[in-house]
Amino acid sequence: MSAIQIGNDVFEYDLQGGDDAEVLLFSNSLGTSLALWDEQASYFSSRYRVLRYDTRGHGLSVKSPGPYTIEQLGTDVIRLADALGIEKFSFCGISMGGLIGQWLGVHAPGRINKLALCNTAALLGTRQAWLERAALVRGQGMEPVAQATPARWFTPSYLEKHGEQAERYLNMLRQTDVEGYASCCEAIGNADMREWLSQVQAPTLILTGTHDPVTTPADADDMARRIARNTRIDVDASHISNVEAAGQFNQALERHLAQS
Repeated sequence: MSAIQIGNDVFEYDLQGGDDAEVLLFSNSLGTSLALWDEQASYFSSRYRVLRYDTRGHGLSVKSPGPYTIEQLGTDVIRLADALGIEKFSFCGISMGGLIGQWLGVHAPGRINKLALCNTAALLGTRQAWLERAALVRGQGMEPVAQATPARWFTPSYLEKHGEQAERYLNMLRQTDVEGYASCCEAIGNADMREWLSQVQAPTLILTGTHDPVTTPADADDMARRIARNTRIDVDASHISNVEAAGQFNQALERHLAQS
């Protein structure tokens, strides 16, 4: 893991793989860190230059005052790539990271080789619900959200069989900076990409979990109707599909990246 200062901001990142390989950049979900992508980093780093980072407000990255916007979080990705001398990359984001990916696909098309938008939506929930969640954590800390999260992130079967692993990711949520989390809630609540997605030019994988109650298959179908060059896939998982169905997730992403 490394830290890089970009202007007044510091970002935590991990970069592994061959210097001459194509860059594959992963963006985490709300309430997690770059460690969310451990399985993917291990799987892809023999063929790609894998870049992971902690989103603003998360992990060891900058915790600037909010509210944040998706434009700000997307611009952070470009700033990080510029600082590391990376011109073009393929981008895989899950949940909030998928919203960031949508913004990049629309506003930075020249930087993107291929997109993977996972367990996300063009409009993720309602603005009011996100503002209420931001107020909740500011008032009561992360524990109320953490208590309600297992059933949203993982299927009952996964929680029963892999409870210890699931707890690792839930602990990431508990340890997330309150203000950083709340500020990202506000960014999600104010993001509506529905009228913009027709501008996405990059070949795009649209993936969700069959059992995802947060960003449903219907949400993924809606994005697929709006993005011309898409591949649409469901995996047998809930919201954090890259963990619960890592094998299916990795294979789907690998096939997408390999397509000409």
